[in-house]
Amino acid sequence: MKWFVKTGIKTRKIKLHSMQHKAISIRPFIGAENFELSRSFYRDLGFEEIVLFHNMSYFKTQGLGFYLQDAYVKDWIDNTMVFLEVENAEQYWNELLALDLTNKYKGVRLTPLRHEAWGKECFLHDPSGILWHVGEFTR
Repeated sequence: MKWFVKTGIKTRKIKLHSMQHKAISIRPFIGAENFELSRSFYRDLGFEEIVLFHNMSYFKTQGLGFYLQDAYVKDWIDNTMVFLEVENAEQYWNELLALDLTNKYKGVRLTPLRHEAWGKECFLHDPSGILWHVGEFTR
């Protein structure tokens, strides 16, 4: 398989070897400043929680998921972003508003839905500061 990569002004060929396995899922690890508060927050968002250890849970919805850890490293949290693709960003935005998360959870912030050339997206900061991009790609 050959790919063309544009780096600066020049375009060069890079030969990539394709792996033969099939991936099943991708599960990021995210931290929490207040683990119990974050657990409650993600359950309110509609994620199902599976407790793995006293300091780690797996949160899932419709075959997608992530690990939440009772671990807080400010630089890590401040630089963590997760993109959640949804079928209908406007519907998701309205459901977020109905949950009243900004009043229920200190530090939670919502940024309204934006229309971009590639689709629509809104932003949600969890109680620890993890930035979630929630978007819908134009088909």
